[in-house]
Amino acid sequence: MELNSIVEALLFASQEPLGVPQMCAAVKDTAKDILGAATESGEAGEGAPVPEWVAPLAEVTEETIRASLDALIARYEQEKHSFTIVERVNGWRICARGEYAEWCRALYPGKKVQRLSQPALETLAIIAYRQPITRAGIEAVRGVSVDTMVQQLVDRGLVKIEGRADLPGRPLLYGTTEAFLDHFGVKSLDEMPNAQELRRVKLPTAEEGQAQNAESPAEQLALAPVASQEAPDAAEETPDGE
Repeated sequence: MELNSIVEALLFASQEPLGVPQMCAAVKDTAKDILGAATESGEAGEGAPVPEWVAPLAEVTEETIRASLDALIARYEQEKHSFTIVERVNGWRICARGEYAEWCRALYPGKKVQRLSQPALETLAIIAYRQPITRAGIEAVRGVSVDTMVQQLVDRGLVKIEGRADLPGRPLLYGTTEAFLDHFGVKSLDEMPNAQELRRVKLPTAEEGQAQNAESPAEQLALAPVASQEAPDAAEETPDGE
Protein backbone atom coordinates (compact mmCIF):
# COMPACT_ATOMS: atom_id res chain seq x y z
CA MET A 1 0.00 0.00 0.00
CA GLU A 2 1.42 3.40 -0.95
CA LEU A 3 0.71 6.95 0.15
CA ASN A 4 -1.10 7.86 -3.07
CA SER A 5 -3.67 5.13 -2.46
CA ILE A 6 -4.17 6.21 1.14
CA VAL A 7 -4.75 9.83 0.13
CA GLU A 8 -7.20 8.66 -2.54
CA ALA A 9 -9.09 6.60 0.05
CA LEU A 10 -9.29 9.54 2.46
CA LEU A 11 -10.77 11.79 -0.22
CA PHE A 12 -13.19 9.10 -1.36
CA ALA A 13 -14.41 8.42 2.18
CA SER A 14 -14.93 12.06 3.16
CA GLN A 15 -18.20 13.83 2.39
CA GLU A 16 -16.55 17.21 2.93
CA PRO A 17 -13.44 18.76 1.34
CA LEU A 18 -10.25 17.75 3.12
CA GLY A 19 -7.36 20.09 3.80
CA VAL A 20 -3.76 18.96 3.38
CA PRO A 21 -3.08 19.31 7.15
CA GLN A 22 -6.07 17.04 7.85
CA MET A 23 -4.84 14.36 5.48
CA CYS A 24 -1.29 14.64 6.80
CA ALA A 25 -2.46 14.24 10.40
CA ALA A 26 -4.67 11.26 9.51
CA VAL A 27 -1.80 9.44 7.80
CA LYS A 28 0.77 10.16 10.52
CA ASP A 29 -1.54 9.34 13.43
CA THR A 30 -2.69 6.08 11.87
CA ALA A 31 0.87 5.00 11.10
CA LYS A 32 1.94 5.78 14.68
CA ASP A 33 -1.01 3.83 16.06
CA ILE A 34 -0.10 0.81 13.94
CA LEU A 35 3.54 0.98 15.01
CA GLY A 36 2.57 1.43 18.65
CA ALA A 37 0.21 -1.53 18.59
CA ALA A 38 2.88 -3.68 16.91
CA THR A 39 5.41 -2.75 19.58
CA GLU A 40 3.04 -3.74 22.37
CA SER A 41 2.21 -7.02 20.59
CA GLY A 42 5.91 -7.76 20.07
CA GLU A 43 6.64 -7.26 23.74
CA ALA A 44 3.86 -9.70 24.54
CA GLY A 45 5.30 -12.23 22.10
CA GLU A 46 2.38 -12.16 19.69
CA GLY A 47 1.19 -10.40 16.55
CA ALA A 48 2.39 -10.20 12.94
CA PRO A 49 5.27 -7.94 11.87
CA VAL A 50 4.38 -4.48 10.55
CA PRO A 51 4.92 -3.93 6.79
CA GLU A 52 8.04 -1.88 6.16
CA TRP A 53 6.13 0.83 4.26
CA VAL A 54 4.22 1.87 7.41
CA ALA A 55 7.13 3.41 9.35
CA PRO A 56 7.91 6.17 6.79
CA LEU A 57 4.27 7.26 6.88
CA ALA A 58 4.67 8.26 10.53
CA GLU A 59 6.96 11.06 9.32
CA VAL A 60 4.98 12.17 6.28
CA THR A 61 4.88 15.92 5.55
CA GLU A 62 2.35 18.24 3.96
CA GLU A 63 4.66 18.60 0.96
CA THR A 64 4.52 14.83 0.48
CA ILE A 65 0.72 14.88 0.64
CA ARG A 66 0.62 17.63 -2.01
CA ALA A 67 2.93 15.57 -4.20
CA SER A 68 0.53 12.63 -3.87
CA LEU A 69 -2.40 14.84 -4.87
CA ASP A 70 -0.50 16.03 -7.96
CA ALA A 71 0.35 12.44 -8.85
CA LEU A 72 -3.28 11.35 -8.53
CA ILE A 73 -4.52 14.23 -10.68
CA ALA A 74 -1.93 13.43 -13.35
CA ARG A 75 -2.89 9.74 -13.28
CA TYR A 76 -6.61 10.48 -13.61
CA GLU A 77 -5.85 12.75 -16.57
CA GLN A 78 -3.59 10.24 -18.26
CA GLU A 79 -6.06 7.40 -17.79
CA LYS A 80 -8.96 9.64 -18.88
CA HIS A 81 -11.10 9.07 -15.79
CA SER A 82 -14.49 10.76 -15.54
CA PHE A 83 -13.47 12.33 -12.23
CA THR A 84 -10.56 14.30 -10.83
CA ILE A 85 -9.40 16.04 -7.65
CA VAL A 86 -9.94 19.78 -7.23
CA GLU A 87 -8.92 22.25 -4.55
CA ARG A 88 -11.58 24.52 -3.14
CA VAL A 89 -11.59 27.09 -0.38
CA ASN A 90 -12.15 24.46 2.33
CA GLY A 91 -9.84 21.79 0.97
CA TRP A 92 -9.56 19.07 -1.67
CA ARG A 93 -12.33 16.85 -3.00
CA ILE A 94 -13.00 14.25 -5.67
CA CYS A 95 -15.52 15.45 -8.25
CA ALA A 96 -16.87 14.55 -11.66
CA ARG A 97 -15.44 16.38 -14.63
CA GLY A 98 -17.48 19.20 -16.11
CA GLU A 99 -18.29 17.34 -19.32
CA TYR A 100 -20.32 14.85 -17.29
CA ALA A 101 -22.41 17.50 -15.52
CA GLU A 102 -25.61 16.84 -17.49
CA TRP A 103 -25.44 13.12 -16.73
CA CYS A 104 -24.91 13.73 -13.03
CA ARG A 105 -27.87 16.12 -12.89
CA ALA A 106 -30.08 13.20 -13.99
CA LEU A 107 -29.76 11.95 -10.40
CA TYR A 108 -31.78 15.00 -9.28
CA PRO A 109 -34.72 15.24 -11.73
CA GLY A 110 -36.65 17.60 -9.42
CA LYS A 111 -33.80 20.08 -9.17
CA LYS A 112 -32.86 22.54 -11.86
CA VAL A 113 -29.68 24.54 -12.08
CA GLN A 114 -30.44 28.11 -11.03
CA ARG A 115 -28.26 30.44 -13.03
CA LEU A 116 -27.69 34.07 -12.16
CA SER A 117 -29.25 36.75 -14.33
CA GLN A 118 -27.02 39.38 -15.92
CA PRO A 119 -28.14 42.09 -13.43
CA ALA A 120 -27.39 39.72 -10.55
CA LEU A 121 -23.96 38.92 -12.02
CA GLU A 122 -23.16 42.62 -12.39
CA THR A 123 -24.19 43.30 -8.81
CA LEU A 124 -22.21 40.31 -7.57
CA ALA A 125 -19.11 41.40 -9.51
CA ILE A 126 -19.20 44.87 -7.95
CA ILE A 127 -19.49 43.37 -4.47
CA ALA A 128 -16.76 40.81 -5.13
CA TYR A 129 -14.20 43.30 -6.42
CA ARG A 130 -14.95 46.20 -4.07
CA GLN A 131 -16.09 44.58 -0.82
CA PRO A 132 -17.04 45.55 1.75
CA ILE A 133 -19.41 47.92 -0.01
CA THR A 134 -22.75 49.54 0.82
CA ARG A 135 -25.93 49.21 -1.23
CA ALA A 136 -25.64 52.90 -2.15
CA GLY A 137 -22.11 52.26 -3.40
CA ILE A 138 -23.34 49.45 -5.64
CA GLU A 139 -26.18 51.60 -6.97
CA ALA A 140 -23.72 54.41 -7.73
CA VAL A 141 -21.90 52.07 -10.11
CA ARG A 142 -24.92 50.34 -11.67
CA GLY A 143 -27.15 53.40 -11.78
CA VAL A 144 -30.25 51.46 -10.74
CA SER A 145 -31.78 50.17 -7.52
CA VAL A 146 -30.17 46.91 -6.38
CA ASP A 147 -32.38 46.01 -3.42
CA THR A 148 -33.85 42.95 -5.16
CA MET A 149 -30.54 41.79 -6.60
CA VAL A 150 -28.68 42.07 -3.30
CA GLN A 151 -31.40 40.22 -1.44
CA GLN A 152 -31.40 37.48 -4.07
CA LEU A 153 -27.64 37.06 -3.69
CA VAL A 154 -27.93 36.97 0.11
CA ASP A 155 -30.72 34.37 -0.11
CA ARG A 156 -28.57 32.19 -2.37
CA GLY A 157 -25.68 32.38 0.09
CA LEU A 158 -23.29 34.11 -2.31
CA VAL A 159 -23.31 37.42 -0.40
CA LYS A 160 -23.38 38.17 3.32
CA ILE A 161 -23.61 41.23 5.58
CA GLU A 162 -20.13 42.17 6.76
CA GLY A 163 -21.18 44.86 9.25
CA ARG A 164 -22.08 48.53 9.10
CA ALA A 165 -20.25 51.42 7.50
CA ASP A 166 -19.05 54.35 9.58
CA LEU A 167 -21.35 56.69 7.66
CA PRO A 168 -24.55 58.60 8.46
CA GLY A 169 -27.32 56.09 8.99
CA ARG A 170 -24.81 53.26 9.50
CA PRO A 171 -25.64 51.48 6.20
CA LEU A 172 -24.98 47.76 5.86
CA LEU A 173 -21.77 46.54 4.24
CA TYR A 174 -21.87 43.55 1.91
CA GLY A 175 -19.20 41.00 0.99
CA THR A 176 -18.97 37.57 -0.64
CA THR A 177 -19.11 34.20 1.11
CA GLU A 178 -17.13 30.97 0.84
CA ALA A 179 -20.04 29.63 -1.23
CA PHE A 180 -19.24 32.35 -3.78
CA LEU A 181 -15.66 31.09 -4.10
CA ASP A 182 -16.83 27.50 -4.47
CA HIS A 183 -19.53 28.46 -7.00
CA PHE A 184 -17.02 30.15 -9.30
CA GLY A 185 -14.24 27.65 -8.68
CA VAL A 186 -11.64 29.93 -7.08
CA LYS A 187 -9.74 29.47 -3.83
CA SER A 188 -9.49 33.16 -2.97
CA LEU A 189 -10.57 36.58 -4.20
CA ASP A 190 -7.08 37.13 -5.60
CA GLU A 191 -7.76 34.42 -8.20
CA MET A 192 -10.60 36.39 -9.79
CA PRO A 193 -9.88 37.80 -13.26
CA ASN A 194 -7.88 41.05 -13.13
CA ALA A 195 -8.41 41.23 -9.37
CA GLN A 196 -5.59 43.63 -8.50
CA GLU A 197 -6.27 45.97 -11.41
CA LEU A 198 -10.03 46.19 -10.92
CA ARG A 199 -9.71 46.88 -7.21
CA ARG A 200 -7.84 50.07 -8.10
CA VAL A 201 -10.35 51.34 -10.66
CA LYS A 202 -11.98 54.60 -9.49
CA LEU A 203 -15.70 54.05 -9.12
CA PRO A 204 -18.52 56.60 -8.75
CA THR A 205 -19.45 57.37 -5.17
CA ALA A 206 -22.99 57.34 -3.82
CA GLU A 207 -23.05 61.13 -4.17
CA GLU A 208 -22.01 60.90 -7.81
CA GLY A 209 -24.61 58.25 -8.56
CA GLN A 210 -27.03 60.75 -10.04
CA ALA A 211 -24.48 61.75 -12.68
CA GLN A 212 -22.96 58.52 -13.94
CA ASN A 213 -19.89 58.40 -16.11
CA ALA A 214 -20.35 57.81 -19.80
CA GLU A 215 -18.50 54.55 -19.35
CA SER A 216 -20.86 51.71 -18.45
CA PRO A 217 -20.51 49.73 -15.21
CA ALA A 218 -19.95 46.57 -17.22
CA GLU A 219 -16.92 48.18 -18.88
CA GLN A 220 -15.60 49.54 -15.58
CA LEU A 221 -15.57 46.17 -13.88
CA ALA A 222 -14.99 43.88 -16.86
CA LEU A 223 -17.83 41.60 -15.89
CA ALA A 224 -17.48 39.24 -18.83
CA PRO A 225 -14.59 37.19 -17.34
CA VAL A 226 -16.58 36.61 -14.13
CA ALA A 227 -19.76 35.68 -15.98
CA SER A 228 -17.85 33.21 -18.13
CA GLN A 229 -17.12 31.13 -15.04
CA GLU A 230 -20.80 30.77 -14.19
CA ALA A 231 -20.94 27.06 -15.05
CA PRO A 232 -19.04 25.02 -12.45
CA ASP A 233 -18.33 21.36 -12.90
CA ALA A 234 -20.73 18.67 -11.83
CA ALA A 235 -19.45 17.98 -8.34
CA GLU A 236 -19.02 21.65 -7.56
CA GLU A 237 -22.74 22.26 -7.93
CA THR A 238 -25.16 21.36 -5.20
CA PRO A 239 -28.42 19.67 -6.31
CA ASP A 240 -30.12 23.07 -6.49
CA GLY A 241 -27.32 24.51 -8.63
CA GLU A 242 -25.55 26.48 -5.92
